[in-house]
Amino acid sequence: MKAFADLLDRLSLTASRNAKLRMVSDYLRETPDPDRGWALAALTGDLAFDAAKPAFIRKAVEERMDPQLFWWSYEYVGDLAETVALVWPARPGANREPELSEVVEALRSASRAEVQRLIEGWLDALQPTGRWALLKLMTGALRVGMTARLAKRAAAEMASPPVEVAEVEEIWHALHPPYEDLFAWLEGRSERPSSENPGRFRPAMLAQAIDEAVDFEKLDPADYAAEWKWDGIRVQAVNEGGVRRLYTRTGDDISKSFPDVVDALQAEGVIDGELLVMRGGKVAAFADLQQRLNRKTVDAKALANFPAAIRAYDLLAEGAEDTRTLPFAERRQRLEAFVAKEASPRIDLSPMQPFDSWPELAALRATPPSGDPQIAEGLMLKRWDSVYEAGRPKGPWFKWKRDPFLIDAVLMYAQRGHGKRSSFYSDYTFGVWTQDELGQRSLTPVGKAYFGFTDEELKQIDKHVRDNTVERFGPVRSVRAEPHHGLVFEVAFEGLQRSTRHKSGVAMRFPRISRIRWDKPPGEADELATLERMLAQMEGR
Repeated sequence: MKAFADLLDRLSLTASRNAKLRMVSDYLRETPDPDRGWALAALTGDLAFDAAKPAFIRKAVEERMDPQLFWWSYEYVGDLAETVALVWPARPGANREPELSEVVEALRSASRAEVQRLIEGWLDALQPTGRWALLKLMTGALRVGMTARLAKRAAAEMASPPVEVAEVEEIWHALHPPYEDLFAWLEGRSERPSSENPGRFRPAMLAQAIDEAVDFEKLDPADYAAEWKWDGIRVQAVNEGGVRRLYTRTGDDISKSFPDVVDALQAEGVIDGELLVMRGGKVAAFADLQQRLNRKTVDAKALANFPAAIRAYDLLAEGAEDTRTLPFAERRQRLEAFVAKEASPRIDLSPMQPFDSWPELAALRATPPSGDPQIAEGLMLKRWDSVYEAGRPKGPWFKWKRDPFLIDAVLMYAQRGHGKRSSFYSDYTFGVWTQDELGQRSLTPVGKAYFGFTDEELKQIDKHVRDNTVERFGPVRSVRAEPHHGLVFEVAFEGLQRSTRHKSGVAMRFPRISRIRWDKPPGEADELATLERMLAQMEGR
């Protein structure tokens, strides 16, 4: 457990991506099985313990110390694992730190009634860093700046000679923690594990964001196909060997949430596309799709009210043939025939958008389908000769997203962040002005954001929050916000939708802080009427 705890501690304190990569690769190379496999599963998000819940951790610490003192500490630190690691009053007698594999195997088989006893014994035996790592492992909230793909790349690079990360991703869904067959292959002790399991996920190909000022000068429009980037979620629909699956672009199996889509997969093959709610062949707003997402099961009412479908982008396999090595132009032709053969209202084609020049494409981007910018996020550009390769290669595919919407809003509330931000007020709720029947102005919250600013700006905002706090509600601070005193954010967002859950009646999609307007009086920030006009335009009214 100590080596794993040291790894997490160093990862959390390291900003460099390459340094993180070396740390994990060295750990995997130096740590024996099965500990390194369980560590890799934790870093990739493939390790979960159904019986271990944060409530057991809180209950355990409240039985060892004054509950109010614990909650005061938790409110100040802002992170459960870090707080418990620091304040845990260990009892004497425990003299052996558990191994990582010992912890994992115990938690995988433990009942809920046994978890609290296990937690207490391990916390007594561990030092603060080990306690912190243990609790992060249990809750699955590592927050050490390590993506699943970066962890897989670290595994690929531990081999001698290193292998491509795409090779690891290709077999990943045929593997199971603690991945002893993976490490045996990487270390040259066995053959590469087979990826030929029916219904498997293929690593997704992703696009680079286009730099209009640079890329268009170097690119020939004739080399690229264009299509809309539809506003749903990217999925992979698989039907092979009698197994049908629906995956997100990261490989999460969402088949049970969308049985209507899975049932529509009749011909053997693999489609890359966008999951949308569609009615009468028309794409509905993303808010409708959200009614279906993150559900383990779906009832008949949801199936009827929010019918899901796939708008197909690409064909990764047809029958037993892997088509990913074919050029996009050929894959597209075969995709058209494949979708026609399916003849299902649940599967249609993402139409190509012809263009001859970049100015012509820019004009197309400015006029989204049906005039609704919320239905399409922008455009995708794909080289006609590009093969389908995992990851985000530079050049074959580009995404040209629409320009974000912008408003000026006033900071109203602030809350502490997590991990490295746990000492800063970094989560911000902001509002716009409304006016009552008597002409009195007040602020109403319209969104929340926690990124879009630099570390130096974070320190400045944090100081403003502390200097201008007017009320506290547990971990939340209410910040002074008046027409002549307060802080204005320029907020960028991707879209708006109506919401009965928000007092304002609107909800922002992907809000972020675009600029901090230290120069602007809060009274000059936008009004709710501005957002309502934006929403009416988006709805085509």
